[in-house]
Amino acid sequence: MGHGNYSHQAHLAMLSGRTQPGAAEVFTQRKCHPLMSPNGVRARESRDSVDNPRSLGIVFALDVSGSMGAIPRSLASTELPNFMKVLAACGVADPQVLFAAIGNAGWDSAPLQVGQFESTAELMDKWLTAIFLEGGGGNEYESYELAMYFFATHTEMDCVVKRKTKGYMFITGDEPAWPELPKTHVEAVIGERLDQDVPTPEVVAELTKTFHPFFLIPDLGRRAGCEKQWRELLGDHVICMESHEDTCYVAAGAIAINEGVVANLDQLAKLVGDQGADRDRTARIVRALTPFAAALERDGAPVPGIAP
Repeated sequence: MGHGNYSHQAHLAMLSGRTQPGAAEVFTQRKCHPLMSPNGVRARESRDSVDNPRSLGIVFALDVSGSMGAIPRSLASTELPNFMKVLAACGVADPQVLFAAIGNAGWDSAPLQVGQFESTAELMDKWLTAIFLEGGGGNEYESYELAMYFFATHTEMDCVVKRKTKGYMFITGDEPAWPELPKTHVEAVIGERLDQDVPTPEVVAELTKTFHPFFLIPDLGRRAGCEKQWRELLGDHVICMESHEDTCYVAAGAIAINEGVVANLDQLAKLVGDQGADRDRTARIVRALTPFAAALERDGAPVPGIAP
C-alpha cells in the first residue's frame, strides 16, 4: 500500500465541511469495518513506489475508549493536515500513515481495528473515518499490548527492509497496558495461537526492532493513572501533552527531534510556528517534548563539560 501523492490543499478541502471536534456523521461505523479486522491478516505493508521512493511507515494507534475518542475526531476534522505539513517542512518526503484503534479485548466487540498504510489524503481519511468509536472505558487497562504485538509481528516496511530505518508508532491513551499479553486475546482477535501468554516488556522489545514506539498521554490531568507504568516500558518515549489537540504537532515534532532534522527545541518552535501553530500552542508543544529532547541532548540546554 501507499501509492499516490499527498496534497495538503486537497486534504484541507476535504475537511472544510466538517465541524470541530468532528461531526458524529463522520464516524458512521457501528461495528468493526470488515476491512479493518486484524483476524487472519498476514501483514500490513508500507512499500516504496515511483510516487514514494523513500517510504516511512507511521502508525497512529488510537485508544477509542470513552473520552479518548476526542483525538480521532480532532484528527478527522482539523488536525491531520498539520501533521503532514510539519513532516513536509522537515523534509520527510514520503510518510505513509496507518490508523488503528484500540479497545479492551476482555469485553469490547472491536478491541483492535487496523487500517492500511497510505500516502494520499483521501485514503488516509478513508481509514481514519472507518474507525468504529466504540467508547466504553472506565476500567483500569486497555489492550495496548495487543496492538503492539500486531505491529511487531504483522507489518512489512521497506524503510526497515531496504534502509534499516525504523518506522514510528504513536499510541494515544490514558490507561496502563496489561502486564502480559494473553494468548487467548491473540487467538480471538488476530486468529493465531501462541504457546503461552507473553509479558508486555517482551512485546515492547519485539516492537522496537522495527518501530520507534511513543505513548502520548492526552493531558496532564490523566498522567497520574498511567505515566509510571509506561515509562517503565518506553522510557523517555512517553510524552505528556497539555491538550489532546496537540497530538499531530507533538507526533511530528517527536519525529523531527528523533531524526535530527531540527537541532533543538528553538528550531522546532520556529518550524511549528511557521506551519501555523500560534504562540500558546507552540509553547505547549515545546513543553511536552522537552523531556524527550533533553534525553537526546537536543533541548538546547548546555551539555556539561562542553563550552557553548
